[in-house]
Amino acid sequence: MYILASASPRRRELFGLISDDFRIVPSNAEETAPDGIAAENLPERLARLKAGDIAAKYPFDTVIGADTVVILDGKVLGKPENPEDAVKMLKALSGKKHKVVTGCAVCKNGACRSFSSVTEVEFYPLDDREISDYVATGEPLDKAGAYGIQGRGALFVKSINGDYFNVVGLPVATLRRFIE
Repeated sequence: MYILASASPRRRELFGLISDDFRIVPSNAEETAPDGIAAENLPERLARLKAGDIAAKYPFDTVIGADTVVILDGKVLGKPENPEDAVKMLKALSGKKHKVVTGCAVCKNGACRSFSSVTEVEFYPLDDREISDYVATGEPLDKAGAYGIQGRGALFVKSINGDYFNVVGLPVATLRRFIE
């Protein structure tokens, strides 16, 4: 059986494309970044931490952990702390290219393997009104980089180079092949 070590409804839906035989057991591991870790390596590190936490409790199941970050100019944009933080992030992303990196870890029988998937996203220039209208919907408040490409945040995306599902939060095609 598969166990998805995530409470994300988006990951739950996406993992359902890989298998119907899974359950959700969210990790309570503290997601802290070690000093000196490169931004692009952080999601894979956190995915291994989450999967390892749950795999310790379910060693004979296949446990999948994932973590997604938005990286702009080498800086990680996590989930906004409040609406003002979301506005700040969206203004920073306006008219620019950024990377979305999802780290995935698969643990079973005491072994854990992992990979990262990188997608480049470019935003159109955004004006203050469209940013404030979007933030007022509440959609960006629980998403890395303060936007959801699968929701109204899609209206900001000028181009994407890479896996769309990676930006949503789980690179399903790559993960399925990795599990096999």
